[in-house]
Amino acid sequence: MYLENQRNKEDGMRAFFKRHMGVHIWALGVLALFGTYWYGISSRQAANAVSAVTQAVKDGYARLWYLFPFSVVEWFYAVFIAGAGAWLAVLFHRLRAGKGRRGQIAYGGLLGLACLFLTAYGLYCVGWGVNYYADGFQEKSGVYAQPVTVDELERVALLFSGKLNETAGLVARDADGVFAVDRDVIFAASTRVYKNISKEFPFLARADRVPKKMLFSRLFSAMNFTGFYSPYTGESNLNVDSPACLLPANIAHELAHQRGIASEQECNFLAIAAATASDDAAYQYSGYLMGYIQLSNALYRADRDRWAAVYGTLPETAVADLRYHSDYWAQFDGVTAAVSTKLYDTALRSYGQTAGIQSYGTVVDLLVAYY
Repeated sequence: MYLENQRNKEDGMRAFFKRHMGVHIWALGVLALFGTYWYGISSRQAANAVSAVTQAVKDGYARLWYLFPFSVVEWFYAVFIAGAGAWLAVLFHRLRAGKGRRGQIAYGGLLGLACLFLTAYGLYCVGWGVNYYADGFQEKSGVYAQPVTVDELERVALLFSGKLNETAGLVARDADGVFAVDRDVIFAASTRVYKNISKEFPFLARADRVPKKMLFSRLFSAMNFTGFYSPYTGESNLNVDSPACLLPANIAHELAHQRGIASEQECNFLAIAAATASDDAAYQYSGYLMGYIQLSNALYRADRDRWAAVYGTLPETAVADLRYHSDYWAQFDGVTAAVSTKLYDTALRSYGQTAGIQSYGTVVDLLVAYY
């Protein structure tokens, strides 16, 4: 009797694993994916090796997705969410209809759903998360962020204010004096923005493609996003609902990610450095405006009197752009923006960016060191 029970159990286990063989193989694939990620973050050398491979892979399939004039990854996300919802609907239907087999159905359905989400997360970790542990701009360039004095901060802020006075009149403006360069013109010029700075830092040289305009830009504004780089498709995606005055600099930021630079503060610095070094007036102005905002915010915290003195040197057109920019983003203050910011802050910390979203502020140290 005992042996017969044992045989029945073994037969049952074999039948169980055979029935769920597909999802079990999938789960093993997920483990292999995370094994690759854990290897990639085990050392700087491993991270450099993995990121080099994934960069080549992303550049390869990006050629396909850039054949489409729209942001493909936006539709990937929509299909993924719809697919997960359909999966749950089918699972609930099978549970209702499958009396006597509900445990088996629930196991296979829920494990499959978990594998779906873990596969998406694992691909992101391997395709992008490893880059946070690889050599970034500072290691490759030798330009490092250093602590700065208030005098140095004020001096560079004044430099940027002076450059805004020089470039503000070179760009088209509307009747209210607000930046009004056509967005299509800005996108068309994007492939040349890194041309000059790549002469100083050759590792930045690459053939750029025109970034994608996001269809759901307004939704991304509500989440406080001006753009994002997708490791799933190799696309740079830009919010085209937000104020155009910073669109050129935001494009340069996403093109920095395209070069495998993961750090947000380094990409902000590169956006400013590349844009201000370019031959395009709209990019120059936008880069100086973004840099001024970063420097001004830091100076405001350090010494309000000096901040006020520097602010007083700005041209009226730049003040109009800053006011328009501030008013636009103020309308999105609320729960959605707060939750999105918190989630992104948590994500940065999970990849070793210990300053979280405050890491954006360290761009000031790089700006002062460089300029």
